[in-house]
Amino acid sequence: MSASRPTTLYRYLTGPDDAAFCHRVSEALSRGWTLYGNPTLAFDDKTGRVICGQAIIKDVEGVSYAPGLDLSAQ
Repeated sequence: MSASRPTTLYRYLTGPDDAAFCHRVSEALSRGWTLYGNPTLAFDDKTGRVICGQAIIKDVEGVSYAPGLDLSAQ
């Protein structure tokens, strides 16, 4: 009998370049998520703010992917 493979979950966090965004990324890392790729930055002309983005992934056992899966609860 073969062991089942873990499901890899993917999230992309975005937000203004501020402490709150850093805390969201730090919280995800503390919950077992891993950084995936380099962070991105973009300037929002409308608000005059820099927007950050960071992809994160997490391998989970016993969870099957479905479109309704709440990734933030994992």
